[in-house]
Amino acid sequence: MSKSYNLEYNETKKVRLDSYLNEQLTDLTRSQLQKFIKEDNVLVNSQTVKKTGTKLTAGDKIIVNVPEEEPIKAIPENIPIDIIYEDKDVIVVNKPQGMVVHPAAGHPDKTLVNAILYHCKINDDDVIRPGIVHRIDKDTSGLLMIAKNDLAKQSLMKQLKEKSNLREYLAIVHGNFKEKTGKITAPLGRSKTDRKKQAVVENGRHAVTHFTVLEQFENYSLLKLKLETGRTHQIRVHLQYIGHPVAGDPLYGPKNTLSGNGQFLHAQTLGFVHPRTNEWMEFSIDPPKIFQDTLAQLRR
Repeated sequence: MSKSYNLEYNETKKVRLDSYLNEQLTDLTRSQLQKFIKEDNVLVNSQTVKKTGTKLTAGDKIIVNVPEEEPIKAIPENIPIDIIYEDKDVIVVNKPQGMVVHPAAGHPDKTLVNAILYHCKINDDDVIRPGIVHRIDKDTSGLLMIAKNDLAKQSLMKQLKEKSNLREYLAIVHGNFKEKTGKITAPLGRSKTDRKKQAVVENGRHAVTHFTVLEQFENYSLLKLKLETGRTHQIRVHLQYIGHPVAGDPLYGPKNTLSGNGQFLHAQTLGFVHPRTNEWMEFSIDPPKIFQDTLAQLRR
């Protein structure tokens, strides 16, 4: 269903229309707002405007009409996937760098979900994220658990909520550490300056990351990280916050970094209680070749 926003600009100074909308409508992206303006879906004082840089003055009334989006539905696609474990309830897969977990705007296909649906049947009413109980970023590699039915989904989601499962990562990060272990507790939310980013913000969602320094090199360190919570981009934002961004991170890291296929972050270990047998299951997988080759170079 389409929806509309009705706003009134009451400041004395003039401001760009796109800047004002980006500040006010935090559930829409800057690119979406610019697209709506160019497609006659934004009106100022009942008149459509074409220019994103149109200046607003005090008393201007703005209407933003959000058109109804084409529904996204995951369909099976014959894409190879690395299955580490599978039974009638759960699948554990090793997701490669560069693969998105489930369809979304901008990524309607060629996702892990598309590959899973081709491989087997998932009994889930969610047509976009069937079986998905947690995610890792597109350019993060490693282990994911996927539920094949409602029993498994409810159990795995409960374990995530109760923090009773195990999720450990490897990361190559900038800089060296004086301490060998640490705990990062900092609330996370959407960045106020860049809508694509998450940030440490006041009144954000509680987030905790534990880290252990495994090795140190010149200008870089290898960390093991354990998630206590699972917020969007949590490890990447927390490490940037303490001054040790993940190497290769195009969003939160410096430009002068290690070259690779995105951030050097790998979901290495995954543990959970099996939803039917109540048996503790734990899996580990080595990082991808580019991660291992880069580590070898750093060691030399």
